[in-house]
This record gives sequence, structure tokens and C-alpha cells, in this order.
Amino acid sequence: MGPYEEHLSDAVLLEECFKNNRQAQNKLYEKYAPKLFGTCLRYAKNNTDAEDILQEGFIKIFKYLKDFRNEGYLEGWMRKIMVTTALNFYKKKNLLNKNINLENVNVASVAEPDAVSMMSNEELLSLVQQLPDGYRMVFNLYSIEGYSHKKIGEMLDISINTSKSQLARARISLQHKLYNLSEQERISQMVG
Repeated sequence: MGPYEEHLSDAVLLEECFKNNRQAQNKLYEKYAPKLFGTCLRYAKNNTDAEDILQEGFIKIFKYLKDFRNEGYLEGWMRKIMVTTALNFYKKKNLLNKNINLENVNVASVAEPDAVSMMSNEELLSLVQQLPDGYRMVFNLYSIEGYSHKKIGEMLDISINTSKSQLARARISLQHKLYNLSEQERISQMVG
């Protein structure tokens, strides 16, 4: 199925969803939940939180579906809702520490973690989930969603410098984790 047919079948599904057709809503959920769960997992600490975010996100999707009206791609629109839901999930839990003063971190000196590109999605996801909440949110929003530090600052209610320094610290943390993993692998190869 090409992008046009995909878009067309979504349009038909949406029309039925607007009429509160439960079957159509279930189909829409079944079609997109697995993809969107991947997005939730990146922001969540664990599977349980990811499942909560997914459910909460879909409640919002069905609530605001009438606002979508086939402008742009449905999946992209739904992903944005999931990202916002994830951010709000952690804001509500008050786990995003906005008061950390990281203004003095020298961001320019942080190297890109080259090893990240060589990892599988599962390995990277596992490492990203281990990051503290603030670092994880900024890392995802900047490196994966492509938001600017200005936009991230607005979304998380933090300064641009805090966003930059949290990204820097997230990368440093990931580099340490990657280094530790490669060391463990090297040692196990020597032993084996």
C-alpha cells in the first residue's frame, strides 16, 4: 500500500471515527498503537509508564480528532500528541527537575557519541530509558524529534541554556554507558 492509499484509508477511517463508530476507533488504535508505543517507550522510564502514556495519548487523540481534518499526515499529528502527553505525564509527576542550574556546562566540548549509530534500536532505547527524566526528555526532543533548544525550552518551561546543558549531560551519560558496555563486551571476549 503506497502513501496515497494509506492516506485514503485513513480518511475513510477518520470519517467513521468522527461518527463515534467504535469499530473504526478500534481499527485506528490497532493500526497506530504499535508505532506510537515506540515513541512512548523513548520518553518513558519503563513499559508500564509507556503503556499509561499510550492510553492517555489515545484518549486525547480521539478527543481532538475532529481538529485534524486531514491536513498533513495523521501519524505525525498523533506522534506529536504522544510526545506532549509524555512530557505532561512527567511534569504531573513533578519528575522534571527544572531548577537544576546547568548554565555553566561547556556544551561545545561534548563530542557526538559515534557509537550510538552502531547500536540496535533496542540497545539504544534501553540506555535512553536509564537517563534521568530531564536529560531523557531533552535528548528525545532534540536528537529524535528535531526540536530547537528554544522550542524545547518553551515546551519544558526551562531556559535555552538548561536545554543545551541537559542535552550535553545526556550525551555524556550515554557515552559513559556505551563505554562501559564495550568494556564489558571486550572483557567477556577475553574470558570466553
